[in-house]
Amino acid sequence: MTDLTVTTDRTRFLRLALGLDAVVTGVNGLGYLAGAALLSDLLGPGTAPLRGIGAFLLVYALGVGLLAARKEVNPAATMAVIVLNTAWAIGSVLAVVTGLIGFTTIGALWAVAQALVVGLFAAVQLVGLRRLR
Repeated sequence: MTDLTVTTDRTRFLRLALGLDAVVTGVNGLGYLAGAALLSDLLGPGTAPLRGIGAFLLVYALGVGLLAARKEVNPAATMAVIVLNTAWAIGSVLAVVTGLIGFTTIGALWAVAQALVVGLFAAVQLVGLRRLR
């Protein structure tokens, strides 16, 4: 009979959630940077704000990706990601509701859709963090 060794990595789910967040955020940031001129008319904000958001998202994605790739997941850093993701989701909805950013209808729908995705990342990451306990 062959022995089967099963190993479990309690951080796998959380790493996957963080890694996916980093990839999606990075792609979004690249899109804003590279396509700011095209997206400005479609979404509403000018090219400068879109480029600024894109640069921020790239740096944020790098940080989240590095956190996901570390040998040991840092719970405090993970909680910071969860808090920042939650703040981004709430801020996006508030930006739409207040009209502060000047979104077009498509831009408002895009911002709300992103808020839902980012909020989902935060929720899944919180589940992953709780699994570490």
